[in-house]
Amino acid sequence: MDRGKPGSKMHILSDANGLPLVVGLSAGNTHDSQGLKPMVAGLQTRHDPHRGWHYKPRKLHADKAYDIPELRKWLRGKRIGVRIARKGIESSERLGRHRWVIERTMSWLTGYRRLNHRYERHPRNYLAFLGLAATLCCYKRLVQLTT
Repeated sequence: MDRGKPGSKMHILSDANGLPLVVGLSAGNTHDSQGLKPMVAGLQTRHDPHRGWHYKPRKLHADKAYDIPELRKWLRGKRIGVRIARKGIESSERLGRHRWVIERTMSWLTGYRRLNHRYERHPRNYLAFLGLAATLCCYKRLVQLTT
């Protein structure tokens, strides 16, 4: 959290391969952990009524900014495994093998010129461009897999 920072923060929830599943936007002076609940709640789970399966995220990897007991309890209540580095105990390097995936996703999204700097005045316009960039990332991955 940077109290004096104007602007906004991108929040991205991705799968294990780095494909963006949910994107969000918050004020630049809010703590990162406040964006986690809306992101997880916004993730739509799939349900297969014929087999009775319910697809949902199994595990969440996050850095030390999300090490809040209330968030851990909330995620466990949703039956999502928690792998968050603990403050003062674990180094962030152990999560590095999982963390690079989201860093790569952030790099993909900020590769679009419109998102690199915030040109948009209204947050809804910036969020729309962020969603469009996430859609393009998924489309490019689909084209790679099918050709």
